[in-house]
Amino acid sequence: MLKLQNISKTYHAKKSAPVKALNDINLSFNNKGMVFILGKSGSGKSTLLNIIGGLDQYDQGDIIIKNKSTKAFKQRDFDSYRNTLVGFVFQEYNLLDDLSVFENIRLALDLQGLTVDQKEVEHILLDVDLEGYGDRRINELSGGQKQRVAIARALVKKPEIIMADEPTGALDSETGTQVLNILKKLSETRL
Repeated sequence: MLKLQNISKTYHAKKSAPVKALNDINLSFNNKGMVFILGKSGSGKSTLLNIIGGLDQYDQGDIIIKNKSTKAFKQRDFDSYRNTLVGFVFQEYNLLDDLSVFENIRLALDLQGLTVDQKEVEHILLDVDLEGYGDRRINELSGGQKQRVAIARALVKKPEIIMADEPTGALDSETGTQVLNILKKLSETRL
């Protein structure tokens, strides 16, 4: 489904030397399963995720998505890829505190002009162990609950790929294990 060929990325800061974040990366991913990218801080993990997810552009190489090269992709092509195939779970959750759990999840589809089925959201909340939390405000939730809302928001788009950048980084070990178990279960049917 997804293949990286000789991907390189260099950041050019105005007043400092260029930083080579990725150098000639070659990877192939199956249609489902769990993949971990490990490395020390500053080694390019987030850059790699952002490039795979279409949030950032590579300088050299190619990404093949469903046997289609992205070399000729325009911004709208990457937007379509992100909106249809990829669900993101960010380390900082990126949730809106003034909205309810349901409203935060619905927002992912609202931005695409799609409607949300209440029963579908309830089913997703059940999948992430948040049954009955739809009306709760984000500021009433623990860190682990917020991360599970972020996963639910990614799932509502029915993505084939879920990208999670340090999904347990801000969580205690027990809650982190719960979140990893949810992601492991999801990896049975998607990447």
